[in-house]
Amino acid sequence: MASVSYHISSLLEKMTSTDKDFRFMATNDLMMELQKDSIKLDEDSEKKVVKMLLKLLEDKNGEVQNLAVKCLGPLVGKVKEYQVETIVDTLCTNMLSDKEQLRDISSIGLKTVISELPPASTGSTMTANVCKKITAQLTGAIGKQEDVSVQLEALDILSDMLSRLGGTLYSFHSSILNCLLPQLTSPRLAVRKRAIIALGHLVLTCSGNIFSELTEHLLAELKRNESTSTTRTYIQCVAGISRQAGHRIGEHLEKIIPLIVQYCNVEDDELREYCFQAFESFVRRCPKEIDPHIPNVMGLCLKYITFDPNYNYDNEEEEEEEMMETENGEDEEQESDDEYSDDDDISWKVRRSAAKCLEAIVSSRHDLLQDFYKTLSPVLISRFKEREENVKADIFSVYISLLKQTLPIQSWLHTSDASGKDDIPLTMLQNQVPNIVKALHKQLKEKSIKSRQGCFSLLTELANVLPGCLAAHIPALVPGIVFSLADKSSSSNMRIDTLSFLHVLLCNHQPEVFHPHIKSLLPPVVTCIGDPFYKITSEALLVTQQLVKVIRPLDKPCTFDAKPYVKDLFPGTLKRLKAADIDQEVKERAISCMGQIIYNLGDHLSTDLQPTLKIFLERLKNEITRLTTVKALTLIASSPLKIDLRPILGEGFPILASFLRKNQRALKLSTLTALDILVKNYSDSLKPAMIESVLTELPALITENDMHVSQVATTFLTTLAKAYPSCVSKISGSVLAEIFQLVHSPLLQGGTLNAIIDFFQALVLTKTPTMGYSELMRQLTAPVHSSGSTGASVTLHKQAYYSVAKCVAALSSACPKEAPAIVNQFIQDVKNPKSSSAVKVLAFLSLAEMGRTMNLSAQRELKTVILEAFASPSEEVKSAASYALGNISVGNLKEYLPFMLKEIGSQPKRQYLLLHSLKEVISSSPTDGLKPYVEDIWALLFKHCECTEEGTRNVVAECLGKLTLVNPTELLPQLKKQLSSGSPHARSTVVTAVKFTIADQPQPIDALLKGCIGDFLKTLQDPDLNVRRVALAMFNSAAHNKPSLIRDLLNAVLPSLYNETKVRRELIREVEMGPFKHTVDDGLDVRKAAFECMYTLLESCLDRLDIYEYLNHVEDGLKDHYDIRMLTFIMLARLSTLCPNAVLQRLERLIEPLRATCSTKVKAGSVKQEFEKQDELKRSAMRAVAALLTIPEVEKSPVMAEFSSQIRSNPEMASLFESIQKDSATLPTSESMDMS
Repeated sequence: MASVSYHISSLLEKMTSTDKDFRFMATNDLMMELQKDSIKLDEDSEKKVVKMLLKLLEDKNGEVQNLAVKCLGPLVGKVKEYQVETIVDTLCTNMLSDKEQLRDISSIGLKTVISELPPASTGSTMTANVCKKITAQLTGAIGKQEDVSVQLEALDILSDMLSRLGGTLYSFHSSILNCLLPQLTSPRLAVRKRAIIALGHLVLTCSGNIFSELTEHLLAELKRNESTSTTRTYIQCVAGISRQAGHRIGEHLEKIIPLIVQYCNVEDDELREYCFQAFESFVRRCPKEIDPHIPNVMGLCLKYITFDPNYNYDNEEEEEEEMMETENGEDEEQESDDEYSDDDDISWKVRRSAAKCLEAIVSSRHDLLQDFYKTLSPVLISRFKEREENVKADIFSVYISLLKQTLPIQSWLHTSDASGKDDIPLTMLQNQVPNIVKALHKQLKEKSIKSRQGCFSLLTELANVLPGCLAAHIPALVPGIVFSLADKSSSSNMRIDTLSFLHVLLCNHQPEVFHPHIKSLLPPVVTCIGDPFYKITSEALLVTQQLVKVIRPLDKPCTFDAKPYVKDLFPGTLKRLKAADIDQEVKERAISCMGQIIYNLGDHLSTDLQPTLKIFLERLKNEITRLTTVKALTLIASSPLKIDLRPILGEGFPILASFLRKNQRALKLSTLTALDILVKNYSDSLKPAMIESVLTELPALITENDMHVSQVATTFLTTLAKAYPSCVSKISGSVLAEIFQLVHSPLLQGGTLNAIIDFFQALVLTKTPTMGYSELMRQLTAPVHSSGSTGASVTLHKQAYYSVAKCVAALSSACPKEAPAIVNQFIQDVKNPKSSSAVKVLAFLSLAEMGRTMNLSAQRELKTVILEAFASPSEEVKSAASYALGNISVGNLKEYLPFMLKEIGSQPKRQYLLLHSLKEVISSSPTDGLKPYVEDIWALLFKHCECTEEGTRNVVAECLGKLTLVNPTELLPQLKKQLSSGSPHARSTVVTAVKFTIADQPQPIDALLKGCIGDFLKTLQDPDLNVRRVALAMFNSAAHNKPSLIRDLLNAVLPSLYNETKVRRELIREVEMGPFKHTVDDGLDVRKAAFECMYTLLESCLDRLDIYEYLNHVEDGLKDHYDIRMLTFIMLARLSTLCPNAVLQRLERLIEPLRATCSTKVKAGSVKQEFEKQDELKRSAMRAVAALLTIPEVEKSPVMAEFSSQIRSNPEMASLFESIQKDSATLPTSESMDMS
């Protein structure tokens, strides 16, 4: 301690030296000391240091002053509160001094101190006291109005303080307001501007009363309209407040908007500009309240976007030349004379602000698209000729925004409703394309780079939204493209934009339309490949790759002769391919581009082909380029031109084999694909030794840890078994062992299972002695049989039985001669009382898989065997037998279906199992086969739809739903009739049946469903709780799988949906469990279902929801039961990305429940589950908080700022928050990596 104070006192001594260098160095050393965390000052040293630094602020030397100011920052945290107050007092007094330099340095000092004060939430009183001191002095300084520069500085510091610590100054808000309002009429515009900024920061944290006082004042002044100059300021102030705290100004809009509309008609361009800026901020920040005024605002924008009183756009032809002259002349004039005189024209500012306001409307109101195309689009297109560059850029940007809104949503959700309302805007746009091209194509050759870039970005967006729409206009666009590529004055960005537009154009249009223009397009593109700037080269290679496909499309006959162009394309690309010292991206694109050239034009390369392939071999050996090269070789090997790859196979094949060992998943997958193509297309050129080198690598790839790699590897094995039956004997041991292990894995399903089935079929057909039918069968079923006999502990997962059964059936269909024997074997297994249940299950499942494709009617005992199994004590055996009966019936409907229906009628005990069999029949049979039986099945099912057992009802419902798909026109109306039936059970069965008719693929029933799903959804208001729950499940299924069914019904359905999210007191009852009372909420399941529907609607029908109404219910859910809170936290996180503005407006009400969840404590004696539950809840709430924090501008909200500092200051919350952020940081990257 002593040494520190000694060291510091020696520094202080040097600071009094007459030599400025000594003072400088001493101050610098002091700063270093203060920045150390360990430093502690005693009271005496504190006093001296503070006094010294304040003295140095008046030092003659500027550099010393600067350093002294920097020292104040770290000092604030190290000294006692009264010392900070001393510093602040002195600084404030100095701010009012006459010396300008001292004033400046003091204001910098104050800003430094403010930025270092600890935030109020840390609980220190210092911040509050210091701020109060500063505020009192500042408001005084602002009010005096003597020296403008003092005022400006004071306003600046006040803004700083309000934005960082607004909440702390609560008691001063009204005095700050009273001090700021007069400044809005200050004679100096700069003062007004800063006062507006300060007010913007004030409204974020002030109370409702103060906010109302401010708005009342602004409204009164706007009505008084004393002078245009002050009116301008007040309108700017309204816009500023709206930008900062849009959610608060919403309720006053009704009064504000008429006033601003009225001022739009005053002949004053600046005033108009501010009016439009205000409108823009309303549209962006108060979308709900501005809604009724949108037509009015849009009308004004359209009127003023063409407002150019000093310019005559008469004659198109003359205008071109005239425009060049006036533009240049005008620019020079403006530059020379910055203050506008009367004859100067600022109408462009009005046009620009109107355009920006339009962009806000377009980007926030997807629902008005058709109106936009009717009224807005033609006006915008006519304004593409705007003479002011900046305004033109904004007009382009409005149009691009409009195109982005029109882009059809590319997702499986919307594929089914492609022909619907969504098409109308596209058709309207299609009709306007000729006008757009007409307005733009001349501008593509203008001098101005900025407007050319604007044109290209607009055309790029257009080609993306409507692929193929520019086909007729290619001749008009090509000269512009060539001009921008070849023009010497084009900047590199200009070239890159042009190339990327050309790329989009080539990708989105048919090759034929470009053929007449290849001659002019190709040379400039090839020149760009040789450009020294790597970004241009890389973009040009991408275009060239696409051009190659256009010049000679191999997928359809084409008369265009590509030969003359090869000599242009090839050398440029080759040069880039050879170069070793170029940018990584260029290397990769050169490889891909050359791959495409060889794929499409390999037969025209003659002697150049082999040397080029040798380069590919070199690139394969390089770790950086190997992945791209493998993909390029895959492409070349699949070329219909049968490129001769023999010279590189000998050396290349072992390299590829070695890649299968590498720890890079994308490389393994690409290599397997490449090997697969090579084996298919070049089997005669491969030596057995090469294939063996690959075979040794395969066993390691087949593992349940990575199913996708296993699938690709198995597919490759199948290709090998077909192409080289002789090498199969080498496969035996290790690979087969891995494959059997995979078959017995619980994770096997889908694509990988199908790949293994194909492999077994290919394998058995190679007739290899050690791998015949019986041997494979033995190994497949070994685990099941061995566990039965020796009592070994090899228990297989349920899924594995299904996989084995599918493989058994596949082998039997490949060797039909062997099938009858194995069927008998299985029947014997089932009959044998000694068989374990595992053996029986496998036997039934195998019979099921075989019976689906073969007719097993020759087996007389089968029915009795199955029916006997229905009485088995083991549940697994029962369900396997029911599955078998269903699938065997599929293979032989005539014999089995009538038998099954009879049994269902006569055997009440076995109904559930028999109904499951019936479900299999309905799901798997072809519709024609079922048609004759539909009526009998239908009648039978309706007898059972009122069954009290819910499980049985669900199976009946699934059967009904899937049966309806067989003959929708007749059966759907019959389902609808049942809705009016008296029993709630029957109603719930019918509604669940409808759920099973909705699939995510397009189906013939869709049109019929769309007509009557409204009637089924009326059950959302059913008096019976259970019916409402299944109705919600059906609604959720529709919203998820086929939103088009319900999109137009949402207005009617949403009130009932929201109604179900409310907690019903009458459904909560108390149950006595021994000495404890336990509350049970019967309405919980229904509420949960309702919130799940709400979540699904976010994904599929967001544009049809009133998001504010929606948020009200989310807010209630945040305070509900554990399960529902978990759901609403996820919803909140999703909402933060989908509609951040709405969430911002409601932030205060949403944060409270989150904060409550994050800070709850579990009672000490609670059970372990209770702790885990709370933990999970907190994690989920934190995820929601993390998502909220990603919203731009969220940190301006005082509630959020306070909550996030509370999180930081509480160690438990802070560590939880950090771990959540780490999780979310690692997610996206891993996903994107796997995409390869």
